[in-house]
Amino acid sequence: QVQLVESGGGLVQAGGSLRLSCAASGRTFNSYAMGWFRQAPGKEREFVAAIGRSGTFTSYADSVKGRFTISRDNAKNTVYLHMNSLKPEDTGVYYCAADGAGWGARSRDAYDYWGQGTQVTVSS
Repeated sequence: QVQLVESGGGLVQAGGSLRLSCAASGRTFNSYAMGWFRQAPGKEREFVAAIGRSGTFTSYADSVKGRFTISRDNAKNTVYLHMNSLKPEDTGVYYCAADGAGWGARSRDAYDYWGQGTQVTVSS
């Protein structure tokens, strides 16, 4: 079992930055690839970014590439999402997720554990 708790969301103006954190419980954090997803009102949950077990592999949705950076600190059992140049269309609830297979896939079906989400609102 892995429990995930996100933090760092909030209200920010367009062009601003936020850093989301996701703290994981348990001693096997480095056996999981980690992903960030987001869900806007009335839309499906979509892939944002993923990172492999060691942090060497990363993957991004086209919509955030060049603006967002995913990273992890296995010593702190934490994964981060650094978000720059935020746009109103980045608004949504952001979820972190753990993938036990370690692939860092883009499909939400690949993820075994999910956090409760943190709200990000970008005003224009």
